[in-house]
Amino acid sequence: MLIHPQFNPIAIQLGPVGIHWYGLMYLIGFMLFLFLGRMRAKKSNSWKPEELDDLLFYGVLGVILGGRLGYVLFYKPDFYFSHPLDILKVWEGGMAFHGGFLGVLVAMWVFGRKTGRSFFQVTDFIAPLVPLGLAAGRLGNFINGELWGRVTSADMPFAMIFPQAHDGLPRHPSQLYQFALEGISLFIILWLYSGKPRRTGQVSALFLLGYGIFRFIAEYAREPDDFLGYLALHLSMGQLLSLPMILIGIHLFWWSSKKTRHI
Repeated sequence: MLIHPQFNPIAIQLGPVGIHWYGLMYLIGFMLFLFLGRMRAKKSNSWKPEELDDLLFYGVLGVILGGRLGYVLFYKPDFYFSHPLDILKVWEGGMAFHGGFLGVLVAMWVFGRKTGRSFFQVTDFIAPLVPLGLAAGRLGNFINGELWGRVTSADMPFAMIFPQAHDGLPRHPSQLYQFALEGISLFIILWLYSGKPRRTGQVSALFLLGYGIFRFIAEYAREPDDFLGYLALHLSMGQLLSLPMILIGIHLFWWSSKKTRHI
């Protein structure tokens, strides 16, 4: 049985300023977005590499604002409606992927309007650029020893004790499962699939399907938030929020298959 290494949460100390691993993971995710985006832009006749800076700016705003509001509305609405000023205390933690995802969709719609592109032209372009950023975020979760998995048998190959859980029980390192599924595996699938011309909307549909399915599966190994526990049908909030992604992905793939326009 393994024990979480208890990494120092500060990756780099510059005098009184400490750069945390989680912030560093965000930076790595943004850098990967630009690097991979430039590779895709070079293969495209409709995208210029210099547009990626604006695209990233819009995306970052969507992630931060949507992620925070999603956490407020999906996970702790009663608390934050009673303490509205605490919504601004982002340094205390509290971000939700599904909220950040919705925030990015709004940001991409605005970017599309500004540049004269359709919504799905934008989302099809960025979809393969996202998973490695998600992988970096999950790695940051693991380094911080947060969002640990459910209790499992001590003889499981990856069983790990997380001291932050304060119970000494063996648990799944679910952050690494999500790193492998939502991050690395989804990136490989989308990168290969988008390497050939596809009907508009199909790459976006595959992202919705892939992320929704991988997240739904990984949630079976992840400990639900203690203030929520299990919800309807003994599912976690992450699973319930992933179901619409799967259904919309299926519908979008069917809808896009009727179209003749390719990207």
